[in-house]
Amino acid sequence: NIRNHENLLGKTVLLRLDLNVPLKDNHIVDDTRINKILPIINFLIKKKVRIVILSHVGRPGGKEIKGLSLKPICENLEKKLYKKIQLISKNLKNLKKEDLFSDKTDEIIALENIRFYEEEETNDYEFSKHLASLGDLYVNDAFSCSHRKHASVCKITEFIPSFAGLQLESEISALQKITSDIKKP
Repeated sequence: NIRNHENLLGKTVLLRLDLNVPLKDNHIVDDTRINKILPIINFLIKKKVRIVILSHVGRPGGKEIKGLSLKPICENLEKKLYKKIQLISKNLKNLKKEDLFSDKTDEIIALENIRFYEEEETNDYEFSKHLASLGDLYVNDAFSCSHRKHASVCKITEFIPSFAGLQLESEISALQKITSDIKKP
């Protein structure tokens, strides 16, 4: 898990989160999922890393749909973290690692809805490799997405050192208690 990584200082962490919250007219209806990911972000902030958030909202089918933007989610997160979050909506296929954090005060960047790219759901090799090139480490804290064979969850781990996040670790621990660790009467 990421807690055991020795030196995170100055690293760029690609953080896969599940921010698929219900939206109505660009307003968040329920922010429970956002509240659950605050511990991993706060942990990484304390370790002085640069965070690049990868997430999705809805099922846009590989097309950009304004109503499924991460913008309201980033605004909600900014208020909870008291940190500015830069949402990058330009085509991430043209993005390079050196394009990120050009403003040295930036700590958190969010890439626009990863499912705006059809390559995400096809677990595309080149797309995954490109995503991995944007960071130094990958952290999956999206337990509810981890069963999916998507580029930002599955194939990306072949190209970058990868770790479980705090939420993912706690969910797996809870599952172990009711499966392999269960004591029978």
